[in-house]
Amino acid sequence: MPAEIKGNDPYAALRITEFRHLMTGRFLFIMGLRMMGTLVGWWVYELTNDPFAIGLIGLAEVIPAVSLSLYAGHVIDTSEKRKLLLRGVVAYLCCAVGLTLLSGLGEGRMSTAIIVFCIYAAIFLTGIFRAFTGPTFGTMIGHIIPRELLANATTWNQGIWLAASVLGHAIVGFLIVGLGNTGALVVICTLVTTGFFYLRFLHPKPPLTEKGEKKTLDSVKEGLRFVFSTKEVLGALSLDLFAVLFGGAVAMIPVFARDILKTGPVGFGWLNAAADIGSIIVVILLTMFPLRKQQGRKLMYAVGGFGLCIIIFGLSRNYWLSFVVLVLSGILDGVSMIIRGTIVQIKTPDHMRGRVMSVNSMFINSSNELGQFESGVASKLLGVVPSVVFGGTMTLLVVVITWFKAPSLRKMEY
Repeated sequence: MPAEIKGNDPYAALRITEFRHLMTGRFLFIMGLRMMGTLVGWWVYELTNDPFAIGLIGLAEVIPAVSLSLYAGHVIDTSEKRKLLLRGVVAYLCCAVGLTLLSGLGEGRMSTAIIVFCIYAAIFLTGIFRAFTGPTFGTMIGHIIPRELLANATTWNQGIWLAASVLGHAIVGFLIVGLGNTGALVVICTLVTTGFFYLRFLHPKPPLTEKGEKKTLDSVKEGLRFVFSTKEVLGALSLDLFAVLFGGAVAMIPVFARDILKTGPVGFGWLNAAADIGSIIVVILLTMFPLRKQQGRKLMYAVGGFGLCIIIFGLSRNYWLSFVVLVLSGILDGVSMIIRGTIVQIKTPDHMRGRVMSVNSMFINSSNELGQFESGVASKLLGVVPSVVFGGTMTLLVVVITWFKAPSLRKMEY
C-alpha cells in the first residue's frame, strides 16, 4: 500500500480511485432513492389523506427486501459483484421510469385507488432490487479497501450516504413545488442514470466462494451462524433494529408537516432532511476526529438520546423546535451508524461479506420499513402524536434492556 494512504490520514480511503468511483455512483443512486421515497410519501398522502397509507409504503418495500435478504447474501458471495450491482441499479431505474409515466399519464385518467395500487407495486419491486443492491455496495467496500483502512472507509461511506439523503430529502420539496411530481421523478431518473455510469468504472469482483461449493441453504446458515455467534455484531444490529423500529417518527413527517406544523412541501422537505443534516455534521467531525475508545458505551448513549429526541418531536407544536430536535436525533443516529458499520466491516471475513451484509441489510430494512409500517398502525390506533411519543419511549426501554443484557457490546472497543 502506498505510503500516502497509511497512518491517520482522514482522506486515506478517498485516495483510492476505485473507491471514489464507488462513492460517486452510490451518492447519485442514494440521492435519487431518497428523493423518490420522500416524494412517494407526499404523493400517497395527497391522494389518500390517510397516515396509514404512508405506513403501507414501508410494508410494501420491507416484505420483499427482508424475505430475499438471506438468499441475496448467498447470491452476492457467489456472483461477480460489479455485474450484479449494475443490474440492480438498472432495475431500480426501470421502476423510477414507471412511476414517472404513472404520474405524467395516469393522473386524471385513472382512479385514485389504481394509482395508489401502482405506486405500492412499484415500491414492492424496488424492495426486491434493494435486497441485492444494498448489501452489494457494502460488500464492494471490503473488496476495494485494505482492512487497515476499513474504519476510515466506513466513515466516508456513511457520510456520503447521509449527504445524498440530505440533498435528496431537501431538494425534492423544491422540485415538487417547481416541477410537480412528474418533473421531480424525471430528475430522479437522471440521477440514477448518472450514478450507473460512474459504477461502470468499477473493476470486476469475482466470487471468493464458488456456486457449487456449498448448497444455498448451507451457505445461508453459515452466514446466520456467524452473525449470531459474533455477539458484538448481533448486539449492534439488534439495537439498531428495535430502536429504529419504535423510533421511526420520520415516517409520519408528512402528517406533522401538513396538519400539525402547518407547512408546505418545502418545509416538509427540510423536516425530512433534518435528521440527515445532523448525521452528516457528526460524520464529518468523526472523519477528522474518529472515536478512539468506549465505542460500545457511546453507541448506547447515542441510541438513548435518539429516543429522547423522538419524544420531544412528537410533543412539539413549533416548526423550528421540531427541526432542531430532528437535527439532534440525526447527530446521535450518525454516531450509532458509524459505530455499527465499523463493527460489521471489521468483524466480517472477506468470503462471507455478501451474506453478513445481507443480514445487516435485513436488520436495517426491517427497522426502517417495518418502523414506517409500525408508525402507520400506531397512528391509526393511538393517534399520530401519541404513537410517536410511544415509539420514543420504547426506544429508551430497548436501550436500558440492551445495557444490562449485552455487556460485551457495552464494553466493545476497536
